[in-house]
Amino acid sequence: MRHSWFNTGVKNLLREFKEFIATGNMVEIAVAFILGAAVKQVIDSVIANIANPIIGAIFGETNLDGLLRITLRKGDKADPADDTVLAIGAVLTQLTSLVLVGAVLFVVVKAYNKFRQPPPPTPIQISEVDVLVEIRELLKARG
Repeated sequence: MRHSWFNTGVKNLLREFKEFIATGNMVEIAVAFILGAAVKQVIDSVIANIANPIIGAIFGETNLDGLLRITLRKGDKADPADDTVLAIGAVLTQLTSLVLVGAVLFVVVKAYNKFRQPPPPTPIQISEVDVLVEIRELLKARG
């Protein structure tokens, strides 16, 4: 048998959770997460379908993982995975990916900021007659 304080506590907890979910921040975070996943797919496509073929045309491989490998110590002859290797090419591949992700995000944020900016205010057209009337009214007010 549950106590009334337990029911009250659960009801309060559920109410607070509902208020938390209904706040604008939670919805904004969810939208940002979904858009982030979509942007990641676009960036992955740019890397796989544009950057890697260019790297392949230059270096003969679709990425730099196999290039610049320095074996420091040979491992078991039966299993080359036991070798101790400096894989500089793999690091260069990841650096290339980082630069491309940064470039795409830069373009997206720049476009977003440009879209978000309000249009510049239009200059107010005041005729000479309006200016003269205003000067006359100011002079009258001064006495």
